[in-house]
Amino acid sequence: MRYFIFFGYDGTNYHGWQIQPNANSVQQELQRALSILLRKEIEVVGAGRTDTGVHARNMAAHFEAEITMELDQLVYRLNRILPRDIAVYKVQEVNPEMHARFSATSRTYHYYIHTKKDPFERHYSLQMNYPLDFEKMNEAAQHFLQHEDYAAFCKAGGDNKTTICHVTTARWVQTSPTTWYFEITANRFLRNMVRAVVGTLIDVGRGKITMEQFLDILHNGSRSDAGESMPGNALFLEDVGYMEL
Repeated sequence: MRYFIFFGYDGTNYHGWQIQPNANSVQQELQRALSILLRKEIEVVGAGRTDTGVHARNMAAHFEAEITMELDQLVYRLNRILPRDIAVYKVQEVNPEMHARFSATSRTYHYYIHTKKDPFERHYSLQMNYPLDFEKMNEAAQHFLQHEDYAAFCKAGGDNKTTICHVTTARWVQTSPTTWYFEITANRFLRNMVRAVVGTLIDVGRGKITMEQFLDILHNGSRSDAGESMPGNALFLEDVGYMEL
């Protein structure tokens, strides 16, 4: 039987989602907990990867198993075993053809920033010490909705077969006089793409690059021209969308 598992995590203490040698990962912790409870080796396949220090508010993965206990009970027991920085919300039986990664139709990320020193924001938001023109940053962000090739925002040396992504939402949202987040939704993302997009938009907001320069970066596809990759601690995978769930 195939099951989907929905969960969230604070990525501070992990080297990203994916299992890797000599480093702790969220995938490793989840597989360990499932294997203990189900008394067999369980492999989980995630909806995507998150990098070191990046968080997920609502992540999805799938696994194969024969489960005899109630699924609510499995969720309860998993949360007893897992570290406090990983929480399982739901386990759901799905069609065997459903795939956590390939069946996903959308992913939504938020990148959080604050414009005034705040000791309670520092772990999950980036402090910006420069004045930013959010109106201009939102104007620039709208161009992502008409653009498909994101080679300029892809980590150099990535193993992507294609740099085409379909972005359906890209906007800055203000949540208080000093706090904002950038929301972006697409069918897929390239490695480091969101943090590079945010860095480039911040350069627009600071006046370091003009709108014409921003459009050149967008269309010319050179990573070296785009903004720096912003720190991972302020980035959250907010949601993964599926047509059939």
